[in-house]
Amino acid sequence: MTDKAPSIDLAAWLQSPPGRTLLAWEQAQVDAVVADLFGFHALQLGMPELDGLQANRMPHRWLAGRDLQCDFEALPFDSASLDLVLLPHALELAVDAHALLREVERVLRPEGRLIVFGLNPASLWGLRQNLGRLRRGGQPYLPDVGPDGEFIGYWRLRDWLKLLSFDVEAARFGVYRPPLRSDVWLQRWQWTERVGSRWWPVLGAVYFIQAVKRVHGMRMIGLARNQRAAAKKAAAVALNNHHKKE
Repeated sequence: MTDKAPSIDLAAWLQSPPGRTLLAWEQAQVDAVVADLFGFHALQLGMPELDGLQANRMPHRWLAGRDLQCDFEALPFDSASLDLVLLPHALELAVDAHALLREVERVLRPEGRLIVFGLNPASLWGLRQNLGRLRRGGQPYLPDVGPDGEFIGYWRLRDWLKLLSFDVEAARFGVYRPPLRSDVWLQRWQWTERVGSRWWPVLGAVYFIQAVKRVHGMRMIGLARNQRAAAKKAAAVALNNHHKKE
């Protein structure tokens, strides 16, 4: 019978050298993206260590867990009322990730944006975590996740988003350094970021996804309007050419 491995919560892990490395990458990614997203209402679910909305200019911004206390799977917002929702590892920590994602889809308005950060199980860091679980008394490298103890893979999450009518607009991976524990060694392996993003891009320790909520009925209406406008324009041009010939 093997001893149960000790656990690490996310807040404590983010204070460690690998946690700070991952947090710095995530902060850079989200700052670059949210600066160009416009609207009125933005919400970040959890992980106050990441100031995910600091570069955003929407007038109403909330961090659930700091600005308001709520159940992430029953958000105190009307349907189709938010322009942006940020999930920094919230899906991994959720009791029911599917329910949380459905709730986010509910509160987002059509064409609203969703940003997700997740730990990549298909990475050196993910492999190190699994090896730590297998060893008797092994130390985990990454923090605890949901009830099943498994990270949500990138392609798996894309499938979930597709089922909820989200279109992925942008995605990238980052943090290709080996699963080391000291700042000194993590800095020495910094050169792998450039090499990894070029030669094995999907093997980064963390992934970022930006998706947009689509409402297909609205898209069809817009398409029909565009088609009617194009038909009127073509008819006007044909009529004008006919008069010129006369």
